[in-house]
Amino acid sequence: MRNVAPADFRQCLFASNTSSLPITEIASATKRKDRFGGLHFFNPVPVMRLVEVVTHKDMPAGTVNSFVQFGETLGKHCVVCKDTPGFIVNRLLIPYIGEATRMLERGDATATDIDSAMKLGAGYPMGPFQIADLVGLDIVKSVLDGWHKRFPENKLFAPIPYLDKLVATGKLGRKAAEGFYKY
Repeated sequence: MRNVAPADFRQCLFASNTSSLPITEIASATKRKDRFGGLHFFNPVPVMRLVEVVTHKDMPAGTVNSFVQFGETLGKHCVVCKDTPGFIVNRLLIPYIGEATRMLERGDATATDIDSAMKLGAGYPMGPFQIADLVGLDIVKSVLDGWHKRFPENKLFAPIPYLDKLVATGKLGRKAAEGFYKY
């Protein structure tokens, strides 16, 4: 690393773009926790303006400010949050998709009606199943499984048999031409 940044190695900032791994755990594996944090960019990066700056207890305000300034120089809008599962967006998005899937699994409504309700009633640009198919059902399941393993008492992270079945049968969303919808 000194060859990459020989001028002042101590001033280098290090970041992870993870959306589901704990930043605190990654930071603890480094010798410079005070210079490490999360910078969670959203796909597609050139289009999406948001960056989540993820902090941890060993990250001083100066490092947080440097991360925010870096994001802003890229033309991004930065939001700061503590290291919590999924940070802000995915912490809300993944359980939202999960609850919609549970509604579908119970037969409360169709996928199309749930998506339409959230688009027309809540003003969301996409419904939960459209988002899940875009993200990939295997990714949604993987995140839920990881959170459930770490926080088994949280019912929002509990396994969803219907989602498990879709993934097991290769219905992963758009990338597989079928998920909640056929493409």
